[in-house]
Amino acid sequence: MGILSQEHTKPIKKYGGIKRDEKAITRYAIRHNLLRPKYLRKINWRYCVKTVKDKDVCRFIQSRLEELKISETRYGDLLEETDQEYPELMNVLNQILL
Repeated sequence: MGILSQEHTKPIKKYGGIKRDEKAITRYAIRHNLLRPKYLRKINWRYCVKTVKDKDVCRFIQSRLEELKISETRYGDLLEETDQEYPELMNVLNQILL
């Protein structure tokens, strides 16, 4: 099973390779009363630590590898744990965001 479902990969394929300006995206979100991009990571973190047993897995999901002191063995373990935990996290996030 892949990390992202097909419904999530369609927009990535559609918009992949297009250069985006972070400020333009933020301005668009403000103009249309949408959730600003900077809050998505914060929401993800809060629900991740509530849903996933190991905070290291949350750090791994958010690519906060600099906060982790890991060996290759631990990296493999985190990858495996992430594969197990990620679908549940996505279910939780889908329920609150969609």
